[in-house]
Amino acid sequence: MTEWKKSDFYFDLPKELIAQDPLEDRSSSRLLVLDKESGKTKHHVFKDILQYLHPGDCLVLNNTKVIPARLLGRKADTGAAVEVLLLKRKDNDIWETLVKPGKKCKPGTLLVFGDGFLHARVLETVEEGNRLIHFTYEGIFEEILDRLGEMPLPPYITHKLQDKNRYQTVYARYEGSAAAPTAGLHFTEELLGEIEAKGVEIAYVTLHVGLGTFRPVKADNILEHHMHEEFYQITKEAAEKINAAKKNGKRIICVGTTSCRTVESAAGEDGLVREGSGSTEIFIYPGYRFKVLDALITNFHLPESTLVMLVSALAGREHVLDAYREAISEKYRFFSFGDAMFIQ
Repeated sequence: MTEWKKSDFYFDLPKELIAQDPLEDRSSSRLLVLDKESGKTKHHVFKDILQYLHPGDCLVLNNTKVIPARLLGRKADTGAAVEVLLLKRKDNDIWETLVKPGKKCKPGTLLVFGDGFLHARVLETVEEGNRLIHFTYEGIFEEILDRLGEMPLPPYITHKLQDKNRYQTVYARYEGSAAAPTAGLHFTEELLGEIEAKGVEIAYVTLHVGLGTFRPVKADNILEHHMHEEFYQITKEAAEKINAAKKNGKRIICVGTTSCRTVESAAGEDGLVREGSGSTEIFIYPGYRFKVLDALITNFHLPESTLVMLVSALAGREHVLDAYREAISEKYRFFSFGDAMFIQ
């Protein structure tokens, strides 16, 4: 078995190609189509994806919804500024969070947000320096969060987001993500309607994206990297659609690495997906044998990230890095608000 090093997945990306703002029309981003067998590429506009989808194919979309999980507040005693990022709900009003600056927020610290609409107390420090925080408020937490919270944009996006909805897919439904499943940002209601009209099945699954997705790989030997757990759910209807397409010899096309990791986590060795929910920490890198997925719609990812490793598992590292180099020379836009790739 090949021993992969982190540096095997490095490429040099000019900073100016990191997309800072979403395009006005979601489906007008560019689309690089990569043949995973030959490595050949073609260049399109995203709405051209329609010509690559065939009747009977099953398109798998992650319908998670990003919560405005970034809270800017202050310490009750000193007034010092603090930033709290909600990672995971542990209990009704207790959340696992990432706090900056963490050193100043020891257990017992009281925090205030939004002119006192929301109060919090740091309970304890847990793994990797995250904090368990208990929130107190009057009313409905989600409504307060909607009023006070900001979208937790990745650190490489420095522009302020003008419209919160642009960091949500048009089919986002179940709240719980700390980051958007960004490959889905390219779809419009109109395009989804055209895809269904063509006879393509659409299956919705849910995976709540955690910040572990963006956690850099620190270990040189990638096998030493630990993926964080993320909650997923597959309904009976979604499992039946995916399995029917599989049995009929049609393709399962996942939109985004999160949809891919969901179906691969929920599949048996027979390649059939089981309905239900659970936690996954699946790490997909070259050498992995896909049980369900046949093709993938995805964005362009960070160098040395677990996401580049996943797409390399599907199309081969050399093909992926060659396609990325071509995308760079063609001035494609990278990362969350960037352009898309279809690997088939």
